[in-house]
Amino acid sequence: MATSELPAPAPRPHGDDTAGGWAADSSGAHPGTREYFRRLRLRLKIFFLIAFIVPLLILSVYFHFQFNLTLKRSGELHLTTLAESQRNTVDLFLQERVVNIFNLFRSSGFNLSPSPDEMRRYLQYLREMSDTFLDVGFLDPSGIQIGYAGPYGYLQGKDYSGEEWVQALQAQSYYISGIYLGFRHKPHFTIAVRQVLDGRPFTMRATLDPDKFYLFLRTIAKGKGVSSALIDRNGIYQVVDPDEGEMLSPSGYSPPGQTGSGTHKVSGRNGTVLAAYAWLNEVPWVLVVRQPLRIAFAEMYRVRHIILIATLALALLLGTANWIMADRLMGRAERVETARRELKSQLLHAAKLVSVGELAAGVAHEINNPLAIIASQSGVIRDLLDPQFGLEWSPDHIRAELDQIDAAVYRARDITQKLLKSARKTEPRMMRCDVNQLLEDVVSGVIEKEFEVSDIELVRDYDTHLPKILLDPEQMRQVLLNMINNAGDALQGRSGTITLKTHHDSECVRVTIADTGVGMTSEQMEKIFRPFFTTKEVGKGTGLGLSISLSIIQSMGGRIEVQSMEGAGSSFTIVLPILQPEVRRDGG
Repeated sequence: MATSELPAPAPRPHGDDTAGGWAADSSGAHPGTREYFRRLRLRLKIFFLIAFIVPLLILSVYFHFQFNLTLKRSGELHLTTLAESQRNTVDLFLQERVVNIFNLFRSSGFNLSPSPDEMRRYLQYLREMSDTFLDVGFLDPSGIQIGYAGPYGYLQGKDYSGEEWVQALQAQSYYISGIYLGFRHKPHFTIAVRQVLDGRPFTMRATLDPDKFYLFLRTIAKGKGVSSALIDRNGIYQVVDPDEGEMLSPSGYSPPGQTGSGTHKVSGRNGTVLAAYAWLNEVPWVLVVRQPLRIAFAEMYRVRHIILIATLALALLLGTANWIMADRLMGRAERVETARRELKSQLLHAAKLVSVGELAAGVAHEINNPLAIIASQSGVIRDLLDPQFGLEWSPDHIRAELDQIDAAVYRARDITQKLLKSARKTEPRMMRCDVNQLLEDVVSGVIEKEFEVSDIELVRDYDTHLPKILLDPEQMRQVLLNMINNAGDALQGRSGTITLKTHHDSECVRVTIADTGVGMTSEQMEKIFRPFFTTKEVGKGTGLGLSISLSIIQSMGGRIEVQSMEGAGSSFTIVLPILQPEVRRDGG
């Protein structure tokens, strides 16, 4: 079943392109449209920037930290590997020096009371092995140095039995001491080996020059800005770069544990540096390799700059592209909307012209009929009064013709009055009314008798709890009377049924007038509320009833819903609000 619902027309918004709206500017765009698209363009650009730039920035920050962390670990691992490599080289160097001293016991012609020449030959041999050797001495079992060769001749015959390294040597075959001053009062460290000969322990000791040992340490240091130092477990410098500190002075850095390796950030004389440590195996020292952070993390800083520049460049590129794309899209949408509004305005203008044409045709058709009657009857009167026709006439004949003219005049007057009512709607006089009672006022009496004579059954289905609502009772009776008459006309003289039904819900009251007449096609339903459109035979309707009824119902804040099927009847439902809105002053 086809359905047509006619809601009350909404107030026209600002910037509407119909008559009474804002005028278009020279570009064809309305100020409201232009402002709307300006705000929409701005919101779309901001959305695009957020949608593209924010994820890019989040990913960039994430990869930035990941790269930094990876490169930082890489820098730390590189320096730790360098420290371990140097540690292994120093351990090997010390082991070789120990072997060099052990070999003196195995040299040809070795005796337990070496002469000065033999001691000088021993020292020459050691210096051929490494120029770090400073002197060499031979101690008897009591700890007396009975043989010496080197720059400190007064050490010949010295008693070393109370020295720490001599005490430590009693429990092991060799010993490497830390840096100390000793009898010579100059920093040096000693490598001593113990050998049992003829059942008695003898000791061969040699002193290494710390300065030359530092030069050796520098030769094995690899890497830009790398400096190395040896520190004992108490944090005292054993071998150090003069720019970093002094031998036998506190280093200010104490690596954790006694074994293993690792890295730390420490503050030095030249700022913060990355320090890698590795504990030696041959002596309780730790090798510390330092490198400035700007050098150790140079690759990290370089990649950071590259990522930052690339991110900014990509963000700028995406932002510019999105900005231009949004601008073009909104420009195209604005042009389409402007063209749509112009087309809509043209269509509305054409529709107005069509409505005016239909109205003019309807008025001409309805007025022409009574005018034709008037012209015909006045011609008859002239013929009766013209002697040449010899027609018999009497006042009754002329009065009968004048009655026809009066009827035609009244018919034309009725058409014009209805037309004026549809054009100039009066303000409704609202009061609380019972819709059931209004229906009874309309149908009881003459209409009900006419329906009985025409074999039309009138069925009442009223809601007994229907609330009273604000209505103009006279106008409402006019609407109900018109619709009930239309229902009777739809039966076209045949027997049938007209049902009057009322019901309500929390928001509105509904009045339904249904018939079992001929119904309407979908094309007819689209036009039934147009002025002068009617499905009745010529002369039986003006086509203004439904148009006026719709205007009245809309003025009360309601609407009319229509259901119809050709050959099965029609149903008109008047929907009126229980909470009456403010009465519209224009009547529509």
